[in-house]
Amino acid sequence: MATWFSINFQNSNSPLMEQIIFFHDHTLMILIMITILVGYLMINLFFNKYINRFLLEGQMIEMIWTIMPAIILIFIALPSLRLLYLLDEINNPLITLKSIGHQWYWSYEYSDFKNISFDSYMVPSNELKLNDFRLLEVDNRIIIPMNNQIRILVTASDVIHSWTVPSLGVKIDANPGRLNQTNFFLNRPGLYFGQCSEICGANHSFMPIVIESISLNNFIKWINNFN
Repeated sequence: MATWFSINFQNSNSPLMEQIIFFHDHTLMILIMITILVGYLMINLFFNKYINRFLLEGQMIEMIWTIMPAIILIFIALPSLRLLYLLDEINNPLITLKSIGHQWYWSYEYSDFKNISFDSYMVPSNELKLNDFRLLEVDNRIIIPMNNQIRILVTASDVIHSWTVPSLGVKIDANPGRLNQTNFFLNRPGLYFGQCSEICGANHSFMPIVIESISLNNFIKWINNFN
């Protein structure tokens, strides 16, 4: 039973991820209604005894089953286009974070501050502390202030990687020689985990991402004490 309830989205920690979950539920309800209607019609066709040997055409029913799917697609397309626009829109970010994918670790640079950059490696299983998550914990976490717009620039130094944090609704490719950007907004404090989502080599599954969301005052203290 626990496994069944775990087959869903992670709890969202950003407004955009909430919108993605709402859109998923909206689309799923439409698909369920279509499936029930088509299943009902198929069962009726299988078990009724109506026969019309001379039926050649039915313009009315053909017009209905052409127009109805078009209307349904509009109800799916309009929220989808709105969400795509919101995912690409970047509104006055407070902080710009640069992420560089390597084989097989991440490097981070805080572009708005001097000399703040570090590498983030996965913590080996034999070095984990109590309550650490195996294959997810890193030695240097990304520290981000909550309730602020954050821009992230993503690139790679060798092969294609993918910087992904499901609870923030962020998934962006890291391509060598190209700088991609996206944004996110953290609703509350906590730890948020992600992984590389591109098959980038032998240790592809051993380059996790950990974001620690803290208050703005604590973030300023962390910046001042960074060495």
